[in-house]
Amino acid sequence: MFYDLSNIKFAIERLKEFKSKSNYKFHERYFFPYLCGTYFTYRKIDTLRISRIADSLNKEKEKIKYVDVGCGNGDFLEKIREFIPNAKGIEKNINLFYSIGRSKPKYIDFYDTKYGLYEDYDIVFVGWMDPGEDFRDEISIKTDIIITTLDEGLSLAAEYEGHGFEKLAEWITPSWEDVNFSLANKYYSGFDNKLIEFLSDLRGSHNYWYIYCRNEKKSEVIKETLMAQVEAEKAFRRSVTYEFEEVLDELGFGFLEKINGKRLWEIKFF
Repeated sequence: MFYDLSNIKFAIERLKEFKSKSNYKFHERYFFPYLCGTYFTYRKIDTLRISRIADSLNKEKEKIKYVDVGCGNGDFLEKIREFIPNAKGIEKNINLFYSIGRSKPKYIDFYDTKYGLYEDYDIVFVGWMDPGEDFRDEISIKTDIIITTLDEGLSLAAEYEGHGFEKLAEWITPSWEDVNFSLANKYYSGFDNKLIEFLSDLRGSHNYWYIYCRNEKKSEVIKETLMAQVEAEKAFRRSVTYEFEEVLDELGFGFLEKINGKRLWEIKFF
């Protein structure tokens, strides 16, 4: 991820240029995730799953202490705050907001997590970790519940079992790069339909969502909650979506779509 101010300004200019030439809605989320989206792909199902976990801890969600570590521009955090109103974020790149003239939301703090969290939290969410960075020790002492969604390579280097946590559940989703490549091939490459279809068959899905807990009683409750959520999703899944999910469906990254032998968004329990 880039932090240099000149790089951010360069990206902003490229984004303006892209918007002036592209007639497609939501594509910028996957070509410019640092400015317009996230480094992972999500659906409303993902925010609802986290919301249900929060419910299981305390029905009064305003009392839930939730923090998104490495929240970037706050895209996913804003969606979470619709369900957990006091959710806050931590981002270490202050230039992300001030370089584009955007006011910093009061619910986002700027500091580097490697120096630790300033308070205890009910849930810590980690959606980004710089390669080579490791703040697991600092996070582990401040919460009983950690939720991560990292690219496959980062996920393997950011397990929490060795920090006293048990992995309760996982599911797989596309990374922004998975969607980026598919969009580029289909809409911006000039490839013929036969080649686009061939490349579509090669698509992958490389983001892993992990739910960790180190409290036995909470672990049991969270598992029961997610199992009930799976049943509920069978009934409401198609009626509960974000508008930008249409891009994922169009590119073959549908809910429970099977890719490389695994179904997207299908929860696996441990």
